[in-house]
Amino acid sequence: MRVNRILLSTSLVVVALVIQVSVLARLHLPGAVPDLLLLTVLGLALVYGHVGGALVGFGAGLLADLAPPADHAAGRYALVLCVIGYLAGLFKPDNGKLRSATGPMVVVVVAAVGTTLLYAGVGALVGDTAARHVGLGSLLFTAALYDLLLAPFVVPGIMALARRAENDPLAESGTQAKKTDISSGWLSGGTGLRIGGQRGGLKVRTVRARTARAGRIKGVKRL
Repeated sequence: MRVNRILLSTSLVVVALVIQVSVLARLHLPGAVPDLLLLTVLGLALVYGHVGGALVGFGAGLLADLAPPADHAAGRYALVLCVIGYLAGLFKPDNGKLRSATGPMVVVVVAAVGTTLLYAGVGALVGDTAARHVGLGSLLFTAALYDLLLAPFVVPGIMALARRAENDPLAESGTQAKKTDISSGWLSGGTGLRIGGQRGGLKVRTVRARTARAGRIKGVKRL
């Protein structure tokens, strides 16, 4: 990954994790907790693609596994977000622009449900049965609902920041150079027309000068 991608992804993931742990987790909402970290990974994956999404998801999940008050095995959420980030990155638009908000919203709902299922599945493999006591059905519904309500305020902003960070200064200077070349082409085209007009004027002047010269020569011969 590029340096600007690493810096931006790290900053956004840290901010999202702090807000989720210090604010969202203390709201005591029924069912699941709004997953701001997941939405951050989804927004970055839709810009960086499947490889970048997997790397960002793994790093974000590992940070969440190690940050207090984590009460599960380290690497559990990292594996889940790595898979979700990879799958979400597969839906990256070809031209980098989204035609409508329907696609990202569907990705958010599927990712919320998939994250809950994967997390519960991995927990079942390591002997964690907390999801059974809470109720998997209510967790799936509330996770999808909370993330869907929060997504319009998070995902577009994350994608906009990621796209802005993707603008390489060298690429921008190259674009400016192309624009300069195009404007130079227009200017040279205009200059060409002017030069053509000047050439026409010079030809007329040359003909007039030759005519005047010929008249003078004839006048001398007559004398």
